[in-house]
Amino acid sequence: MIRLGRMLVLLALPVGVGAQATAPASPAPDSSARARAVRATTAPVIDGRETDEVWRTAPGVDDFREFQPKEGGAPRFRTEFKAAYDDRNLYVFVRAFDSRPDSIMRALSRRDVRGTSDQIKLMVDSYFDRRNGYEFAVNPDGVKRDYAMYNDRDEDDSWDAVWDVGTRIDSAGWTAEFRIPFSQMRYANAPTHTFGFAIWRDIERYKERTSWPLYQSTRNGLSSQLGRLEGFQGIASPSRLEVTPYTLAKNVSRALSSTTYDRVQQGTAGADIKYGITPNLILDATVNPDFGQVEADPAVLNLSAFETFFQERRPFFVEGTGLYNFSVNCNVVNCSGEGLFYSRRIGRQPQVGSYGGVGAATSTPIIGAGKATGRFPGGLSVGVLEAVTQRVEGTQDRTMEPQTAYSVARVQQEFRGGGTTLGAISTAVNRSLDQWTGNRLRSAAYAGGADFRHKFPGGNYELNGSLMMSRVAGDTSVINATQLDPVHNYQRPDASLPYDPLRTSLIGDAEEIQFGKFGGGITRFQTSYQRRSAGFEVNDMGFLRRADEQSWATWAALQLRKPTRYYRSLQMNFNQWNMWTTQGLPTERAVNTNWHMNTKNNWWLHAGGTISGLGSTYCDRCSRGGPALRSSTQMFPWFGFNWDDRARIAPSFFVNMGRWDEGASHYISYSPSVDIRPTSAMQVSLGIDFSRSTDHAQWYGRFQDAGGTHFTFAHLEQKTRSFSTRVSYTMTPTLTLQVYAQPFMTKGAYSDVRELSADPRAEAFAARYQPYTPPPGADPGFNFKQLRSNTVVRWEYRPGSTVFAVWTHGRESFAPLEGSRTWRQEYDNLFELHPANTFLLKVAYWLSR
Repeated sequence: MIRLGRMLVLLALPVGVGAQATAPASPAPDSSARARAVRATTAPVIDGRETDEVWRTAPGVDDFREFQPKEGGAPRFRTEFKAAYDDRNLYVFVRAFDSRPDSIMRALSRRDVRGTSDQIKLMVDSYFDRRNGYEFAVNPDGVKRDYAMYNDRDEDDSWDAVWDVGTRIDSAGWTAEFRIPFSQMRYANAPTHTFGFAIWRDIERYKERTSWPLYQSTRNGLSSQLGRLEGFQGIASPSRLEVTPYTLAKNVSRALSSTTYDRVQQGTAGADIKYGITPNLILDATVNPDFGQVEADPAVLNLSAFETFFQERRPFFVEGTGLYNFSVNCNVVNCSGEGLFYSRRIGRQPQVGSYGGVGAATSTPIIGAGKATGRFPGGLSVGVLEAVTQRVEGTQDRTMEPQTAYSVARVQQEFRGGGTTLGAISTAVNRSLDQWTGNRLRSAAYAGGADFRHKFPGGNYELNGSLMMSRVAGDTSVINATQLDPVHNYQRPDASLPYDPLRTSLIGDAEEIQFGKFGGGITRFQTSYQRRSAGFEVNDMGFLRRADEQSWATWAALQLRKPTRYYRSLQMNFNQWNMWTTQGLPTERAVNTNWHMNTKNNWWLHAGGTISGLGSTYCDRCSRGGPALRSSTQMFPWFGFNWDDRARIAPSFFVNMGRWDEGASHYISYSPSVDIRPTSAMQVSLGIDFSRSTDHAQWYGRFQDAGGTHFTFAHLEQKTRSFSTRVSYTMTPTLTLQVYAQPFMTKGAYSDVRELSADPRAEAFAARYQPYTPPPGADPGFNFKQLRSNTVVRWEYRPGSTVFAVWTHGRESFAPLEGSRTWRQEYDNLFELHPANTFLLKVAYWLSR
């Protein structure tokens, strides 16, 4: 696969080289708005002042229009911009007039955090292809945010560039002066250029947004609505090299036994590299990366058969994810992170935990990773990612995770000016197995897919689809375990799946087709069909909860965005979905509705609900490999509200409820939270989750004895308490302190253990089970406690160069049910546990040529 990735890059290179002499042919944006950038003989000083020579001669543009809440309305305040450039940079000066400068809302937050403040945002489509681009935003306090745009309507907020901006509040309003290096953008190597361009302005105290040119929310697309910025001559596409070396010192808690601990000092170094291979192809690489500054995952206790999805937070992997995205089982009704590429597989926790022992590694070090991404004239986009992780050893030098190579290759070709896109992806995982892992892990895993998206004339209607294949290989015991795991459940006695314990490989396929309306008027809809065969397996490199499923889902929505005397906007949707196994067993029929209203005083009111298990449906995963179990009708209403986020104290409150198993099972959860802004430089968020659940048919376990196999369920009484705290204090736009802490506790007690009866598909709930006495020592319940916290000081001491000082703190305990202690006693016990503390200092320095 490594050779395949290199081949794709080499195949792409002649396309870029052979076409550099002329600009790519691409249709003009629908908007006729035009502006001109003038060449600056002297670079302006980036201080937010309009005193530089170039701003005295550059033409101003001020025909902005309001697009929210009233689309096309006259703006409350005038806005004007001017644009200039030299050989290396794009310069833009924006004046946001305001009759009451003392009322301009400000928020001194950390970089990439929106805050409750006014904002000016530039949008630049440097390829001028109406599908991709970049966004650069700033608020009156100089806090920067940046994004990458892709697929015309999607945004990647993980993208970070190195650029400057100066802001200033004066008697006429406020100003923003931008300097954006051309090295941070990509464009064709041509003598003249036209960029797609737009400016958005937010007036926060009125919740109004204006733009040049007018952005129409009723249209499908973002990049395709940009205007033209003309006049660029002689800006050669730069050959760009950026290197950010880092050094790191770490002090880590280490467990010597279950009761003794010490501390160890660690030091390391690495680097991030960005290199322009050609004007159209960029290489990003990281050597010996460390992501100790990244926030910890939220606490969770998973009692289901399926894996928990966690968001990627590591900067190298989150940046530029748009191109590598290839979703599985994702539509408007349901989209939960499943796909062919899930970057958290790289550097995952070692999988052979039985060799770990006390103080075993919780992650796999990454030796190095690189990704090459490019976009070529004619609309071809290409991306190749390679990563290698090192072997992790446990006790007695036994392997917990072998050295592994991960590869992804992605291509997309656009036609009709981006109206039609064809793409393909391939992924590969190859492990260097040994005597300890050969019968525990798959030796190789491959997946590939092709997808398309077609916008019909007018851009409001879309048709898209994909075809996917997968193959995993390994020892017979490994492939047998793959067939038996909850993703596949080949062993289910009433499934008639081709289970073969002697297999050394498993092959599967998946297909999806979707059609929808995403623009025009107030109506939106999408209908989709999705199927995954029983052998489809992508969890070595991707994320998949279950195979052997087909579904049909339909979403319809009304979006009333024109303000009335009762609301600023009103959105409602109505959804319906059906699911079956690939052999036709119905596993779900459900309907759902959700309503969201933004009131005149900027409150948000929410309500909705789901009714599932309609008709005769069956749960083929509940008995974890046993026969399918009939499902009862389930009801899940919910409601909540958000206070006006402009207030210094903005509370919110949500309630979720559920009732199923003919009333024998039910739950309720309360989630109050509050955002507090004591000053413009400090933001505090406090959230509490209280839940209580009674599950009369919680999976308990599978037991084997002389009487056969017993698939057992129990009555579970569970209570959960979680408190989350976030504090962000910004001393300057480049120096911030962030604190995150979450104590989490859940405890549950099992009773009334039963097993499946001879007729688990009986219509009556009680008839699906029969009494069962578990063996001595069976699980009475659980008491899980965890505290996770991160304290991070981030200082960007020069553009692109940062210092991180990090304190990571954790405590954790999982024990059987422990009497009837009060929640106060549980918290006291949590803070009596031995802490795991890590202190880290990381210094990175950005170099550019």
